[in-house]
Amino acid sequence: MSSSTAVPGQSPIAETAPQSLCALEPRVPADRLVAEMVPPPRFDAVRFDTYVPDPNQPSQTEAVKVLSAFAGGLGGAHASGAGRRKWFSKKPAPPTGPRGVYLDGGYGVGKTHLLASLWHATPAAPSLKAFGTFVELTNLVGALGFQQTVQTLSGHRLLCIDEFELDDPGDTVLVSSLLSRLVEAGVALAATSNTLPGKLGEGRFASADFLREIQGLSSHFRPLRIDGEDYRHRGLPEAPPPYSDEQVTRAAYATPGAALDDFPGLLDHLARVHPSRYGALTDGITAVCLTDVQPVPDQSTALRLVVLADRLYDREVPVLASGLPFDQLFSDEMLNGGYRKKYFRAISRLTALARDAKGLVAQ
Repeated sequence: MSSSTAVPGQSPIAETAPQSLCALEPRVPADRLVAEMVPPPRFDAVRFDTYVPDPNQPSQTEAVKVLSAFAGGLGGAHASGAGRRKWFSKKPAPPTGPRGVYLDGGYGVGKTHLLASLWHATPAAPSLKAFGTFVELTNLVGALGFQQTVQTLSGHRLLCIDEFELDDPGDTVLVSSLLSRLVEAGVALAATSNTLPGKLGEGRFASADFLREIQGLSSHFRPLRIDGEDYRHRGLPEAPPPYSDEQVTRAAYATPGAALDDFPGLLDHLARVHPSRYGALTDGITAVCLTDVQPVPDQSTALRLVVLADRLYDREVPVLASGLPFDQLFSDEMLNGGYRKKYFRAISRLTALARDAKGLVAQ
C-alpha cells in the first residue's frame, strides 16, 4: 500500500513500501512444476542465430550446426512411432543410435543459451518438450513420485537438463534411472553438467566423467565439446562496490515491486522454504535489495543461496546490496571444495545482477 514512509535518517517520502521475501511462503502445486519446465525468462528470446560464436573457437560454430540438425531430427511422430503413447500400451522398441547430446564446456561459454535454443528449435508444442535444471527435475520427482514423473514425461519429444549435478551420488542414480526409462519411451535428451568433487580446474569437466557417472545411459549421448572463455568476463566492468544501508533502503522504497530484506534474515528464511519454491518466491519482484551482506556461515546455507541466485539470474532480477561484496560470500574452504563451481557461478551471477542494479541508486 502507498503511504508517506519514513526511511531511517531521512525525512518522510511518499513511496510504496517494499515487500519482504522473508514474509513470503509460496506454495507451488505439482502441475505448476511441470508447466514451468520451459527455458527461463532470460532465455525466452535466444535462438541459434542469436548465439555469436567466437571466431577463435571453431567448436562453437560446429556446436550450432550439430544442435540445429539434432533439433530438426526431432520433428514428426514421437520416437516410439506413434506420438504420445498410452501408459498401458505395448512398450516400444528402444530407439537405436544416440538420442541425446551432452554439451561439454566450461561455464560462461554459452551452453545454456545453446540448450535453450535447442528447445526453441525443436518442432513440437511446448507441452511436448521440457527444460529444467537438475535440481528442478529432482524436485519434480519429489513432488510427483518416480512413476508419475516417468508417466508425465514419457510422451515428450525432448527433455533438456541444464547443470546436471554429479556431486550427489544418490540424486545422480535417481535421475539416471529416470532418464533410462524416458529413453526407452523414445524421449530425446540434452544435458549440460556441473563439476564432480575434486575436479578443480577451470570449471570444466570432461565428457568421459559425465558418461561414466550415468553408466548405462552413456551410449545414448553424443558428447559435443564447446571451447571458449567465460563470456561474462569478456570486457565487462567490475562489479560496483556495495552501497550503504541508507542507499539500499531508499532505492527499495523508490522502486515499485522491490523487496527489501536483511541478508542474515533472508538466509534464515531460505532454510524454511523448499528450494523448489525459490522461483515462486521471486514472482512479481522487480528488484532484490539486501542490507548487511555477510559471509555465508555454512555449506548448507551456501547451497540454498546458490539456488536463489540461479532463480534471480534466470528472471533477470537486479540485486542491490550493502555490506560485503559478493566475491567475499564464500570461505576459501568452500571455494576449494567439491561445490567450487556452484559457488563461482553464484558469485558471477550475483555480480552481473549487481551491475544491473546500479541504475536503482539515485545519483
